[in-house]
Amino acid sequence: MVEAQSYTTRRSSNPRLETSVDIPSTPTGEVRYGTTNNIFASISTTSFISPTILTALIIASWYLSNIGVLLLNKYLLSFHGYKYPIFLTMLHMISCTFYSLIAIRWFQIVPYQQISSRKQFLKILALSAIFCFSVVFGNTSLRYLPVSFNQAIGATTPFFTAIFAFLITCKKESAEVYLALMPVVFGIVLASNSEPSFHLFGFLMCVGSTAGRALKSVVQGLLLTSDSEKLHSMNLLLYMAPMAAMILLPFSLYIEGNVLSKTVEKARSDSFMALLLIGNATVAYLVNLTNFLVTKHTSALTLQVLGNAKAAVAAVVSVLIFKNPVTVMGISGFAVTVMGVVLYSEAKRRLKVTAH
Repeated sequence: MVEAQSYTTRRSSNPRLETSVDIPSTPTGEVRYGTTNNIFASISTTSFISPTILTALIIASWYLSNIGVLLLNKYLLSFHGYKYPIFLTMLHMISCTFYSLIAIRWFQIVPYQQISSRKQFLKILALSAIFCFSVVFGNTSLRYLPVSFNQAIGATTPFFTAIFAFLITCKKESAEVYLALMPVVFGIVLASNSEPSFHLFGFLMCVGSTAGRALKSVVQGLLLTSDSEKLHSMNLLLYMAPMAAMILLPFSLYIEGNVLSKTVEKARSDSFMALLLIGNATVAYLVNLTNFLVTKHTSALTLQVLGNAKAAVAAVVSVLIFKNPVTVMGISGFAVTVMGVVLYSEAKRRLKVTAH
């Protein structure tokens, strides 16, 4: 579900495929996060497990949490009769707040950072608004679209990022980058035209979610620019999650009615529902935690490559579990989109190398 990101590094977020806009050189964990006495640092330096095995376990956890939250959201919203995507997203935000407090203040996975000014608070609040509605749109789309098609649409994030970067900051990319975005768009058009389970409202919600993630990355790069205002992704999540929950609360009550009593009633009559909601909210936080750990133990480039492959893996797993119909044309469109994302990432990498 949710994840903090910046315009220059990879987030985000969202349990969908997302690619970084720009890949910085990745320093060691000690340089980036300091030598704090935290549980994860202790694990990584313990001799009973090799660094290679530890990294493999972290990557596997990242895959499981990202794909797991997608499948759980889909199961709850489409198959288990829980038709409250706004309240479900609010539960995710509450969960992220609770677990972030434990991870940062108790386990000290990263140094704790405080909001330093009212101006910084308002900037984070603005990002939280974009962030929470992007997630709500994404969760809502899962009620109407199969996960495989949802992932195909999510792969178009670089296209929207390039558009917002140009409209908001007037930043122009090279011709090579724009050419790489053409198959991204062409692939999703191909997949949409041949999707057996196409639903217009779900499609619009998913496009809105993808555009929202791209908008957040661009806006965040503009708002949190000074060194005094920059926050580590885990600290940013700590502040954004409760703000997002407060923003979503009135919308949930107005649109979904007395959803809290309905949820409690469902949980009382179906204990499995309660376990699903708790597990779903926990996995939503693990998406962010494992994203941080993968970046710490590998690099932003590795995370980007893994993200490109994750969308395809999630699509295949969802088809095997939910058995939604797929077509050869739809698979081809998805493949073209993912290939376009790979070309886009490579073009951005070469551009950065040339610039240096």
